[in-house]
Parts: sequence; C-alpha cells; structure tokens
Amino acid sequence: MAQLWGGRFTGDTDQDVYRFNASIDFDRRLIEQDIAGSLAHAEMLCRVGILTEEEARAIHDGLTGILCDVRSGSLLITEEYEDVHSFCEAVLTERIGEAGKKLHTGRSRNDQVALDMKLYVRDEIDALQELVQALLRTILTIMKENTRTCMPGFTHLQKAQPVTLAHHAGAYFEMFRRDSERLTDIRRRMNLCPLGSGALAGTTYPLDREFTAEALRFDGPTRNSMDSVSDRDYVIELLSALSTCMMHLSRFSEEIILWNSNEYRFVEIDDAYSTGSSIMPQKKNPDIAELVRGKTGRVYGALMSILTTMKGIPLAYNKDMQEDKELTFDAIDTVKACLRLFTGMLSTIRFNKEVMEESAKKGFTNATDAADYLVSKNVPFRDAHRIVGHLVLTCIERGISLDELSLEEYRKESEAFEEDIYQAISLTTCVEKRCTAGAPGPAVMEEEIRECERFLELCKGGKQDE
Repeated sequence: MAQLWGGRFTGDTDQDVYRFNASIDFDRRLIEQDIAGSLAHAEMLCRVGILTEEEARAIHDGLTGILCDVRSGSLLITEEYEDVHSFCEAVLTERIGEAGKKLHTGRSRNDQVALDMKLYVRDEIDALQELVQALLRTILTIMKENTRTCMPGFTHLQKAQPVTLAHHAGAYFEMFRRDSERLTDIRRRMNLCPLGSGALAGTTYPLDREFTAEALRFDGPTRNSMDSVSDRDYVIELLSALSTCMMHLSRFSEEIILWNSNEYRFVEIDDAYSTGSSIMPQKKNPDIAELVRGKTGRVYGALMSILTTMKGIPLAYNKDMQEDKELTFDAIDTVKACLRLFTGMLSTIRFNKEVMEESAKKGFTNATDAADYLVSKNVPFRDAHRIVGHLVLTCIERGISLDELSLEEYRKESEAFEEDIYQAISLTTCVEKRCTAGAPGPAVMEEEIRECERFLELCKGGKQDE
C-alpha cells in the first residue's frame, strides 16, 4: 500500500527495510490512545475552523466505528500498515472518504506518537497504582494481625534482635509506599500534552493546544515543540520506578524463599502458588517468589536499554526512539504480573508463629537487652557487653538459650544480676520496651498502622500528593 510519506519517492522501499522500519507489530497496542488523540484533534480542528462540522462529525463517527470494530475483533490491525497511525488514517479514509485525509492537518506522526505514549503510560501508571495499593493493603492486614508475633530481626543474615512480624512487614509497607509515591510524582510531571508540536517546530495553523490538552485531561500543553517530540524522560522515570519496585519485590521474594526452606520453616506457601518436582515427590517449590526475583533483571534491562538508546540522540525526533515501545510494554506487563501474583501469594501464605518465636529465643536476639539490663544496674556498657558475650558462649557450648541459664550461672559472671533478669530478657519485654518512633513496640506499631490506613485512604481518594 502507499505510504503516508511516499510523495517524494519514485522507487519502492526494499521489503526488508520496510519490515525493519515498521512498528505495527507492537504499536498496535496504542490503538485506544491513538484514536482518543485523533478525536480530540478533530474536535479542535473544527473549533478553529479548519474542519467543517460535517467533516468533524464524519471523522468522529468513523474513528469510533474503527475502535468498536477493533475491540470486537471484526477489524484486524494487520502488517500491511507501517504503524498504528497509518492504519487508523487509511481505514478512516477508506470508510468516510476525503474528510479522512484532513485529520492529519496540523500534526505530525512525531507529536502523535509522543501523545500516544504519554496517554498509554498515564493509563498504565493508574493500573500499576491499583496493584501496588492492593499489595499495600495485603501487607497492612499482616501488620494488623501480628503486632505481638515475635520473630528474629536480622543483620548480615544473622539473628540480631527481636522484632515482630508486624514490624518486619511494615518495612516493606514503607518500600511500596515510596513506589506508589514515585508513580504519583511521575504522573504529575509528565501530564503535559505534546499534540500540536508538529514534527518539531509547531505549525502555521491556528491550533488551540490548550483545548486539546484539556480534552485529553492534561494539565496544559508542553512548552517547547522540539522537546515535546523528543522527550522520553517520563519513560525513563517510569522504568526507573518500576526497577525500584521490582527490587523491593525481589528482596521480599528472597526472604519468603528463605523462610519457606526446611531450615527456617517460618512460612507455608499455599498450594495455589507452589509447584512440585518431576523427580522428587517431597518437594514444594516457591516458584512464584523465584520468578519474581528472576524477572527483576528483565525490568532492569529495559531501563538500561532506553538510557542507552537516548544518550546520543540529537534534537529533535530520531527513529531510534521507536525502541522505547517494546521494552516499555514488556516491563509494564512484567511488573503488573509480578505485583498481581506476589500479592496473591502473600495474601494466602501461612506464618508459623511458634517457629518464629522459638527461632528468636534460640538466636540470642535478647542478648542486647541482657547487656542493657546490666547497664541499668550501673555496669559500664563495654563491661556489660563482655559479660553477656561470655554468657552467650556458655549457652552455645551447652545448646541452651539465655532464658534457660540459672540465676547462679548469671551471678558467676556478675553480681549485678538478680531474679528480674528473666523478665528483662523475655521476648515480650524486649519488644515492648522498644517504643521509640519507628520501633517494633506494639503501641508504636498500632499508631503506625493507623498512619498506613490514612495513607491508603488518601490513595483511594486520589489525594496522595496532598
């Protein structure tokens, strides 16, 4: 078929070149956005007198008919078209005649695709927000149910101090809260409309860019036509935010994989989110967590790819920018699937609370509290640290916990120990005494839970950035 740009050419394009240049295989995904932009553009052209009302009405009916037919499957977007833009224009002209040829007045495929990508990314940010917030609600449920579920906190993957499951889950709430805030920030910053920028230098037609921007729910038109058609910062920002989100999912997945092992036994993953082995009948593998961890690199790759693509491009539009679509589409699809499945897995997981608490006891996570106890008895901290270190070594040699030492054994190391040492180093006391802001004490966690609920309420009302 004839190309939209074929007027100055006398020879046919080599078919390999045509296929290499074409983007219809992947940008057909932008059909909804392309037609939405065209509808707004046609309405604006009518308002400024470039189209008659009859022409605008024919274009409107033709475009909505195309979209309806594509959605129903009665109209296929085939490879005979170079891209989604040429598909829409060709089919529209075929259906309504000469009026269809006027639709492209005052615009270029450069500002058209810039608009399509912005509309698509904006829609996908909204969908991603819903998934992130569903995960946040799942984490919040775990927090509410486990403000007194003791478990070991770790540093260097070594048991360190006692915390609660609510506190541990709350750390991930903070991570995904920041992911949600980043998406909100990106959406706000990108929400300027490039349509009307033309190929790079605007147009001589009296376009009403403010009207088009408002019709497409943008905050206003972009301010520089060259930047408008060559800006892909919002894609880079989105892929960066998605990479960070995947990093958080991967960290959480790694912990679930560890906790699911026979050595930890902190969790039991639901059968719906596990698989078995083709040879070992006893196996129950955490495949979803492993796949989320593995797919993180895929999203990182998309970010590095677009950064590398954009780093050497002079102003304004260059064909290199066509590379933004496939990797962005794939990264968004990947993150959405990972969020959806991870949330399902987490919402059905069973926590072995008794095992967690026993692990905290056997890991000497209350050793710091034993040292603090001595400090409260006027023993210098450095001496207290040494004394408790000796006690821990004794426990290791005998295979017992600090709770199981007799008072006589304590007093051999220091006369400062009294009967109240056992209360001081109980896991409940250890956690409840940690009541500074951000600590795992139940009272602090209850207030934090209320704050998390407020955040999600703001998200629901679309006021997160207030």
